[in-house]
Amino acid sequence: MADPTVDDDHAAVAPVAAVEPVDPVPEMAPSGGLRHQLQELDENVYRAVAISRTPTLDRLMRGVSTAANYSVLWGGIAGVLAVRPGRGRQAAVQGLVAIGLTSFVANQGLKRVVTRNRPARDDAAVPIARHVRMPGSTSFPSGHSASAFAFASAVGDQLPLLSPALHATATAVAYSRVHTGVHYPGDVLAGSLLGLVVGNAVPAVTSWFARHR
Repeated sequence: MADPTVDDDHAAVAPVAAVEPVDPVPEMAPSGGLRHQLQELDENVYRAVAISRTPTLDRLMRGVSTAANYSVLWGGIAGVLAVRPGRGRQAAVQGLVAIGLTSFVANQGLKRVVTRNRPARDDAAVPIARHVRMPGSTSFPSGHSASAFAFASAVGDQLPLLSPALHATATAVAYSRVHTGVHYPGDVLAGSLLGLVVGNAVPAVTSWFARHR
């Protein structure tokens, strides 16, 4: 039976336990500007390639990278093309001119302005089986990649049937520079774009002069 002395409107209420204040979730501090973030992404991709175990690919990429030293690979292809008069010889000349111009811009221009250090290949644990000679020049842009795409684009303009194979080979050369640990992916991308620009400009300029002479 309810206690008649207790008013229902003033019934005793159990005390409520005090609630501890909750600290707000701290916001993540920004990791620098866009340039810093792109550089961090570039280095992370480089390290991801370095730790990937690809023993079958290692030997192939090392060979491809070495074959492209001093544009020996492209010079050999140009020599074969030059045996055939006409478009073959013209394609070979355009390809070699494109390589020369691209190499000048990359090595005497950009590499002197953007003094990026080469990757720390040992720190990234790039397997010894992949190693090729580490160049003494700065890293940006990749000269191998620039020359590869310059030649492929210039020759492919004259000989369209060869263009897919040449660009596939150029892509292999460009990737090999990351796989062997001597370039960051960003170096290779920049070099490839430079090569594409120059490689397409050489035939365009040549055609213009041919029409206006």
